[in-house]
Amino acid sequence: MRFTIVAFLLMSLAGCGASDSGSTRTEAQRDSAIAESAVPGAAGVRSALSVSDSANARRALEDSIMSADDQ
Repeated sequence: MRFTIVAFLLMSLAGCGASDSGSTRTEAQRDSAIAESAVPGAAGVRSALSVSDSANARRALEDSIMSADDQ
């Protein structure tokens, strides 16, 4: 009986490995889809994407200013 339980648990754990779902969406695309949905927490994802976009735009501006100073 004990061997059966251990064998069952080991087989269950073996089936828990990471699997590739075959999705070709990027993380940003998945996040955008969640932000536009009606699932709980979508507003938080939407806010986080907005902050991330602002930070990326600010970083791009700083990079362009720094490259202009180098010339």
